[in-house]
Amino acid sequence: MALHHHSDRPWRVRVDDEEGTPCGAGVLLDDRHVLTCAHVVRFAGAAPGGATSRVRVSSAACRPEWTRTARVAPGTWVHDHGTQRGDVALLELDEPAGCGVRTTLWKAPLSGGTVQVYGFPRDEPFGMGADARLAGSGHRQGEWGLLKRIREGDPWIERGYSGAGAMAVGGEFDGHVIGIVVADYVQGDAKAAWMLPTETILTYLPRIEEFTGGDRTNELGSPGPGPAGDPLDDPLRLALTQELTRLLDSDWCGTVVVGTGGTTAVGDSWLVRLVRTADPAARATVTDAELTDAPGGTVLGLGAIDAACDARGRSVAEVGGYLARRFGFPGGDADEVRRRLLRRRPPACLVVGGVDRAEDPRALVGELLGELAARARSRGIRLVLGFEGVPPDDVPHDVRLDPEPVSGDATRRATAAEARTAVGRLAQAEDAASALYRERGVRFFAAPRLPPCVAPRLRVRLAVARATEPHHELAAIRDLADGARAVLVRFDRDVRRLIAAHEDLTAVLELHRVRAARYFGDEDRRLAERHAPAARALHTEPIDLGAARTLVGRYVDEVNRRSEEG
Repeated sequence: MALHHHSDRPWRVRVDDEEGTPCGAGVLLDDRHVLTCAHVVRFAGAAPGGATSRVRVSSAACRPEWTRTARVAPGTWVHDHGTQRGDVALLELDEPAGCGVRTTLWKAPLSGGTVQVYGFPRDEPFGMGADARLAGSGHRQGEWGLLKRIREGDPWIERGYSGAGAMAVGGEFDGHVIGIVVADYVQGDAKAAWMLPTETILTYLPRIEEFTGGDRTNELGSPGPGPAGDPLDDPLRLALTQELTRLLDSDWCGTVVVGTGGTTAVGDSWLVRLVRTADPAARATVTDAELTDAPGGTVLGLGAIDAACDARGRSVAEVGGYLARRFGFPGGDADEVRRRLLRRRPPACLVVGGVDRAEDPRALVGELLGELAARARSRGIRLVLGFEGVPPDDVPHDVRLDPEPVSGDATRRATAAEARTAVGRLAQAEDAASALYRERGVRFFAAPRLPPCVAPRLRVRLAVARATEPHHELAAIRDLADGARAVLVRFDRDVRRLIAAHEDLTAVLELHRVRAARYFGDEDRRLAERHAPAARALHTEPIDLGAARTLVGRYVDEVNRRSEEG
């Protein structure tokens, strides 16, 4: 009997019809089970009620190659033709494959990264690999993750790849299957494809849980204390939802602190609901109509949130352990988890609720969340911290979505239009300040910190106050917006002073370099030894203007001294 050999990806199999015509691909879970797309089985004529009940499954990685007949396992056919829903089936082999393979499907973040798939296009019956980039969902409805081509001219996904395992390439999940290919899209030069993530597959096929690993995207659990009913029926909770969606569905990064209690008792049902719209597992339980009919700005893209957990009653080790398992980090030590999250590429999007109801809130912030919150903007991380009480002022943040009413001088008055105009001007100023900081401010050591964004919170309160005009809070909103804009004016001035100082030093250095070259030549070693560190100081980021000023001064002094010596 021939010895059995297989490659390091023995889970790759081809699914054929009874005549041996390739119809797609699959993932060999163990010697008896193969995961594939429902439409691949339909192409093979073996869908429930089809012309036959069997398909043929052949190895793409074993030598000698084996072939087994298989049929759909009862209750595992999920297919809604013409939609981006489901499309998965579990096949049971009539005889064991004999490989001894056991494949784990990993629950992994979908917000970015690279995957490799291996399919069976018409002209390559022995299979061909293709690389793709994870790109979210691309729209509000459906439960398929979008895949985009990485390089022009490379092999791309087409018919014959459906059912293929999407294997992560690079990062913590390198070499692990995180979903299956379900469809391709080609229109001229535009090419894309879709995959069904592990968490969605598991929702449809609970019986494959033994073949899955990793932690779920969403562990927020049930909402805490707060009003019952649809959170979007309440103007305050609707406004909070829309503001957080505005941030998380854009290129914004930083830390948002969210209050879910206080005098408003708004609760966190709106936050739980919003996270569910991005959750691959929850998407399988929500209809497309529920997503498309929801008010604008209340639905996140599939996979927009990488991890969400409830800190209520949990220790630092428990929260850190969840994050470690979710992102595939070794261990669960708070320092190591924090360090890896700050370095992770692509940067993560995290939601941690009930921070102030953790087993030890001070330790949770001090040992794990505080540094993440302080450095989120500079590292591209999006971090949402939920507090059942009023968010404390000492937690670093870039946006504060506090639902509490804005206080001010009760004798002052303003119309809704005046308040709206002031908030609009503030939002424009915040956008401009953020762009200035991102493009120029971050270049400097000890640059002024970008002030927290105030407009999102004021828009939330404006949505409530303007509904009952005249309202005493409108004047407070207007005044706070004007005050915040004044702070941004000072920030803009301080950053531009750094820019101007840098430009002046650069011009002085260049002026004296040209002067020195004219009189002493470009090869003067003593001057070159003074010029090089000054030039480096002006171009090496973060730029320390104090040190650069000293080095430029030394060079200028040396040029002047040499000139005077004649």
